[in-house]
Amino acid sequence: MSLGDDDDRDSTAGLRALAHPVRLRILSLLIGAELTAAEVARELDLTHANASYHLRQLLASGFLEVAGEERIRGGVAKRYRYDVLADLDRQDRPIPEGARPTQEHRLIYAALAAELRRRSAAMKRTRNNFLADGEFWVDAEDWIAIRQRIADAGGDLHRVARAPRSPGAIKVSATVALFEMEES
Repeated sequence: MSLGDDDDRDSTAGLRALAHPVRLRILSLLIGAELTAAEVARELDLTHANASYHLRQLLASGFLEVAGEERIRGGVAKRYRYDVLADLDRQDRPIPEGARPTQEHRLIYAALAAELRRRSAAMKRTRNNFLADGEFWVDAEDWIAIRQRIADAGGDLHRVARAPRSPGAIKVSATVALFEMEES
């Protein structure tokens, strides 16, 4: 795919939209709930204007959709939703052989690293925590099977996510990055 293709431009814009820690937090928040900009602002301790700006960026890049509108104090507020299943489908698109990571890919991983640092500050020490990390050499068939199991578990987490502060729900963090590496 050349840099001039529409799909590639859309992909680059989408990657750029994700490469911001606040937008990653907004997507996480909107997994289990449809919220207005004011609700997002309150939950993430942002200004209304800042929350609205980031919501517009995510909406324009196709990560969010408007779930509805409601009248609030004489105005109209949009409710936003993150369609997780559409995003999971987006991740399964084929990538051309030999495609190289872009600067936007690297920015996403940097934003994820910053988000992981923020979340780890709120980590609760329990026996339920789990961490796996490493660079591994594995058979291609094993890699595909393990990647699919982890992708399925990630999909399960997205499907069971509830609105913030729902009765009986606990706040958890999940960050998984699986990728093949260049041989060095």
